[in-house]
Formats: sequence, C-alpha cells, structure tokens
Amino acid sequence: MSERAATIRSTGGPEVIEWIDVDLPPPGDDEVRMRNRAVGLNYIDTYHRAGVYPIDLPAGLGSEAAGVVEAVGARVEGFAVGDRVGTFGPARGAYATARNVPAAQLLHLPADVDDRTAAALLLKGCTTEALVERCARVRAGDVVLVWAAAGGVGQLLVGWLKAIGATVIGTAGSADKADHARAAGADHVVLHREEDVAARVRDITGGRGVATVFDGVGMATWQASLASAARRGLIVSYGNAGGPVKGVDLGMLAAKGSLFVTRPTLFDYYVTVEERLAGTERVFAMLRRGAIRPEIGQTFALEDAAAAHRALEAGETRGSSVFLVEPQGDT
Repeated sequence: MSERAATIRSTGGPEVIEWIDVDLPPPGDDEVRMRNRAVGLNYIDTYHRAGVYPIDLPAGLGSEAAGVVEAVGARVEGFAVGDRVGTFGPARGAYATARNVPAAQLLHLPADVDDRTAAALLLKGCTTEALVERCARVRAGDVVLVWAAAGGVGQLLVGWLKAIGATVIGTAGSADKADHARAAGADHVVLHREEDVAARVRDITGGRGVATVFDGVGMATWQASLASAARRGLIVSYGNAGGPVKGVDLGMLAAKGSLFVTRPTLFDYYVTVEERLAGTERVFAMLRRGAIRPEIGQTFALEDAAAAHRALEAGETRGSSVFLVEPQGDT
C-alpha cells in the first residue's frame, strides 16, 4: 500500500518540503511498522529543514509520533500488531502516514495518554526531564529563569520546575503569552519585548540573579542570559530559535561570576533503552500528577507541514503543535 511522506532534497525555507508516495517494504528484523495517528511538530524540525543542523539529503523530517503497530520484524520482542506506540527519535521521518521504525526507539503508550497528547508530549517532555533532572539537576528552592515560558518546552519546564520546588521567572513576548506562562505556574513573568530582562531578574532576586537559566532562544538572548545568572550559575542553552550562540568568551564567563554553560542534546542523556524508559516513565508520572499540562495550541493536517513551519518560526504558535493524520485505507 502506498504511503505519503515528507522529504527535503535541499535545505531552505518551508517551501523545500515535498510530499511523495512511498511503497513501504516489510519491516526489517529489528523494526516495527508504525501507522501514525498524530505527529509532533518541534523546533528541531525547522533546524533540520533549514540546515542549521546538517543532515544527509534527501531526508525525511520529524521524529515524534503516536500510532499503532501494523507489523513486526523477525527479531522484535515486546511489541505486537495492534499495540499503541510512540516514538520521539532520534530516527527522522515521522512526517508520514506510516513508516518502519527501529523497535529500540519505540515505547508502549499508556491507556490514559491519548495519541494527540503523546505526540505533543514525548519529545518535549523527555527534553524537559533531561534538562531539569539530568543536566541542570535543579533543586528545591532554586530560582530559575525560563525563556519563552509560553512555548511548548517552556510551559513544561515551568510546570516541572514548580513541581520540584523551584521559583520560576519566565519570559514571554506578549500579555496573552504571559497569561499562559502564569497558568503553567510561573511565579514571575517578564515581557521581553518591553522590559530589560536581566534588570527585572536582578530586581526579583534582590540583585543575586538566578541559579539556572534555561535558554532555548540562542544568540538573541545570550547577553541577557549572561547578565541574569547568579555567581557560579548555570546557563543551559538548548535551542537556536534566535540563532546559534557562537564564539563563547570564556573570560566573560569569569567576569560574570564564574558561570557554567552547557549546550545539551537529548540523546546524550537518553542513550540506552533503560535511560529512555526511565525518562518516559517520569514524564508520564508528572503528567498524571498534573505538574505538566501539555497545551496543544493548534493542530494541522499532516500535509500542511510547510504552513506549520512558517507559523512556528514566526512565533505565531502557542504551546505545542500537532499534525493529525487522516486514516489510510481500512486501518
């Protein structure tokens, strides 16, 4: 049966996304054929498309999806036809009606987590878990700055940090987004287009600054992040929405108070199957607790990926975005 899949033959703007017909072969010995029901949109998808993160071309896009198993390879154990499953990478190609996925990159979806929630949560939720608990190791009582606190990862960071006892200062680009950051649990919200973020952070913290900065924006906010961190504070630079940070001045880190900086990627913290399972179980536990509430701000038809990328890059989305996959055939 012919499937539909996105591909890029060159890097560039959203217009380089093409949709092609694909005849899927049977899954390999260690693979599962997964029919997608919902697919997650993540900022890293735009980095792959634009060439910020170089990939071999032609290439598929997307790594996060929820769906159902249609076939399993000869050596696959633990998965059966009909199982509800999710994946968040690192294999790309999730922008598709169906695809063959390495079984090691799949997990069973709990009955109380629907497909849309899974597609909105898996990659962002595991990123949040890794950033807070494995990378920064935030402790109760820490004061933390979260850039773009109304975004997909931002809202999850805010809720998670509040659940473990941190005080959260969030930034937002509008009053509406500030309201959403507060609803997620932010103690303070700074409108970064109207206020000096570092000055407000120093005011809120009595001049000390924050123990940790979670900065998913990049170069556009780098100086403000440096100026917001407390002595021996940590800047976790995990995204490039405002351009990649280049030429980090080690002397400046000393001058700003012996700061630490890290540029983490999820799959350096989720290397083994055991690490992946532990992380996803923690994410689902925080979801059930109500600590994180992934907001699906908008949905798109799967083949409207180019329009979705444009909206995301223009800052016109709120929370998470999910592609809904039309049923194929009798499945």
